[in-house]
Amino acid sequence: MRIAVSGSIANDHLMTFPGRFADQLVGDQLHTVYLSFLVDTLEVRRGGVGANICFGMGQLGANPVLVGSAGADFDEYRAWLDRHGVDTSSVRISEILHTARFVCTTDADHNQIGSFYTGAMSEARLIELKTVADRVGGLDLVHIGADDPEAMLRHTEECRTRGIPFAADYSQQLARMEGEEIRTLTEGAAYLFNNEYEKALIETKTGWSAQEVLERVGVWVTTLGARGVRIERLGEPTIEVSCPEEDVKADPTGAGDGFRAGFLAGLAWGASLERSAQVGCMVATLVIETVGTQEYTLNRGPFIERFAKAYGEEAADEVRPHLV
Repeated sequence: MRIAVSGSIANDHLMTFPGRFADQLVGDQLHTVYLSFLVDTLEVRRGGVGANICFGMGQLGANPVLVGSAGADFDEYRAWLDRHGVDTSSVRISEILHTARFVCTTDADHNQIGSFYTGAMSEARLIELKTVADRVGGLDLVHIGADDPEAMLRHTEECRTRGIPFAADYSQQLARMEGEEIRTLTEGAAYLFNNEYEKALIETKTGWSAQEVLERVGVWVTTLGARGVRIERLGEPTIEVSCPEEDVKADPTGAGDGFRAGFLAGLAWGASLERSAQVGCMVATLVIETVGTQEYTLNRGPFIERFAKAYGEEAADEVRPHLV
């Protein structure tokens, strides 16, 4: 099963200010704020929904195709993804814009001031999925993740027109979308991904009940944080999968992307929905135990050992042959 993942590609610049932002703000001068913070640390990390998901899938040997737009500064990032099993040949390179970037400063009280530069991400709307499909010999599924909103709509419509199954996963873009946009992106999806809060927001904004959503999608996947994941299908029993025990909780950022990576890899292997969700939860746990969305290491032996402890030897035996 060949899966393409469309979504954002970004670099995160994370800084730490040892003081408190509040101490630097003058109440009667907030209309003319001009501040500069001398920071102690700077971490530059690879990120972006599409790239994060593909990184995990690549480590699982699923050979994902990354579909997105980046700038001329993408060379080093591309080399990193290529080395971890990601097909980056369908990434569009902008001639004038830099790769999307998130710049964030955190103070001693964990308050944050951040800015997101969309940059080359805005050109993702220019990518034609047919070109991607022709290059790789066809696509069995396109995961449409958070990206340039126009690109998400165009990819969805192209999948419908060309009969390519797609997964709807708007995540961070859901807050800015209106009901009509959400309905357009959802109708006919083979898979719908969201967390519990997003599930409620989808129902509120679309005006659809849970039953009406299920009538419009094939498989509805809702992540439940530490409680795992719930999978629903119209007329079928609900599947619930728990999370493996964590060794340490380092940073939850990117855990949702890690789950999707494992779940989609399971689908690419031909595994069941339950088994795919178990793989997803295992990868999400690895992400939580590591600072950074692409800094975890997926070693075959320890992965299988922990997977067997969480889900049993029979489940581990099914997964073992697929791990590179």
